[in-house]
This record gives sequence, structure tokens and C-alpha cells, in this order.
Amino acid sequence: MTTEFFRRLGLHFGLCLLLLTPPADARAGTLLVLGDSISAAYGLDQAEGWVELLQSRLQENGEPVKVVNASVSGETTSGGLARLPRLLQEHEPRWMILELGGNDGLRGYPPQALQRNLQQMIRLARNEDVEVLLLGMRMPPNYGRAYTEAFAGVYPKVAKAEEVPLVPFFLEPIALVEGAMQTDGIHPTAEAQPALLEHVWPCVQQLLEEGVNTESCTP
Repeated sequence: MTTEFFRRLGLHFGLCLLLLTPPADARAGTLLVLGDSISAAYGLDQAEGWVELLQSRLQENGEPVKVVNASVSGETTSGGLARLPRLLQEHEPRWMILELGGNDGLRGYPPQALQRNLQQMIRLARNEDVEVLLLGMRMPPNYGRAYTEAFAGVYPKVAKAEEVPLVPFFLEPIALVEGAMQTDGIHPTAEAQPALLEHVWPCVQQLLEEGVNTESCTP
């Protein structure tokens, strides 16, 4: 047998392997959730939190997406920024949901610092080809009109500047619902978690399917 025969045989065998190997699922990958106590299921069993409900829904829908919840109660944007490089290296996510800023506001941190930290986190993720969904927060009126308006305005500014999808106010569907908050008046109850998932679900679907570059993807 000649060398040419073995060369042709090798090419034929390689082609057969390509035809028999199933293509990788374009939607497979890791979804990183970087948040604070709202996403860390503070005061609840982990299985009751909206992030775990998200993982369950993805599994029920047959989506090959692993959700990694890196949320920490009390986390600020500066803390998230400090942790993010290691999280990106460790988990190599394809997508990230960024839910931070509430604790910055509760502590009266400058909105300018909030904006800077959020943008730096988004840029770090983008540098690793990670698509980002930003969840906005708002402060209660007792913080004063000037501060609450400046704080709320940060999220659309960041979304526009970085061209990422935005849920303007993550807690919107439950903020004024009686009994939706725990006794501290800050953290959602277990009964409120499905409403939070429904609020972000359209954006998550778009993110996994094709990525979105609009300022808002909520209905």
C-alpha cells in the first residue's frame, strides 16, 4: 500500500468523525450572577431565591446553561469590582447579570462612584467576551429628591454608554406590593421571588439567544 493510500484513508476517517460529532450547542455556557443580598436570597432558603428559580426554569426548558450565583449580602459595587477578575477567570462565563448598587445607595455613596464601578465591571466582562445584563435599583424617597434622582439616573447612563441591556428597576413588580418585603422592609420575601424572575426573564431569554444592545429589554 502506498503513502497516498494511507493519506486518503486518513482524510476519509477524519471526515467521518466530523460528520458523526454533534455540533456544540450555541447556547451552552455559564451565566454568572454578580449581586448583593437581593440575589443572594437573604433571609430565605437558597432554593427559594430568584436565581435558583432561574436555574430551575432553564433546566426545565432544556437550556444547557449553568448558573453561578456569586452574589454576597452587603456587597457594594467596589466589592464586586474587586472580586470580578477572579470570578471571570474561575468560571469563564458567557453571560453575566450585574445586580449591584443598592448597598452603595443605602450607604449614601456618591452616584459618580457607582457609575464608575459599574462601567469598569462591564468593561472587564466585555474584555473576556462576556455579554452583560444590568439590573437597576432605586432608593427610597427619604434619601432626598436630589440623591434618589441622581442614583436612579446612573443605570440608564451606564447602559447607554456601555451598550448593555437594562432592567431599569429590578424590584419594580414588588416594590409597592403589601407583604412582598421581609420585616426589614428591604429584602423580598420568598413569595415575591417568582415575580422578580418573571420581570427579568424576557431579558435573560434575549441575552442567551443573541445578546441585546438596547437600553431596556423589559416589556
